Amino acid sequence: MKRTILAAAVVVIMFGMPASAQQGGAPKLYDRLGGMRGIAMVVDDFIDRLVVNKTLNKNPALNAGRKNSPAPYLKFQVATMMCDVTGGPCKYTGMAMKESHAHLNITENEWKIMAGEFKKSLVRFKVPEAEQKELFDIVGTTKSDIVLGK
Repeated sequence: MKRTILAAAVVVIMFGMPASAQQGGAPKLYDRLGGMRGIAMVVDDFIDRLVVNKTLNKNPALNAGRKNSPAPYLKFQVATMMCDVTGGPCKYTGMAMKESHAHLNITENEWKIMAGEFKKSLVRFKVPEAEQKELFDIVGTTKSDIVLGK
């Protein structure tokens, strides 16, 4: 019962009518995701999935990276970046993707696993397909900077 109430609250929080839509303008992706609250909830779940993923943790560089960039720090950085790239008020000031991922030796398979975990988080919070596609299009632009040998 509590889970159902929580799920209903999440849907209302994430997909309530943004002010820009109420005023007749096309809402930004940021607003359609529920603003920073919606983004933070998805990112929190996504990072939690990544840090326990056994396949990803077999990569020694990724596993070691968890110590240098613990989950709370990653959650902050990823949420801020998502806020920025989806039209929100945040300004991402972290390292560039190439610089922050070069030493992690991320493979194509690991990229696919990360994308799969992201998809699970989006589905869990009932992010509509159109918004999921927009997010994956944005994330896809970073692939060549993140995946080894791309």
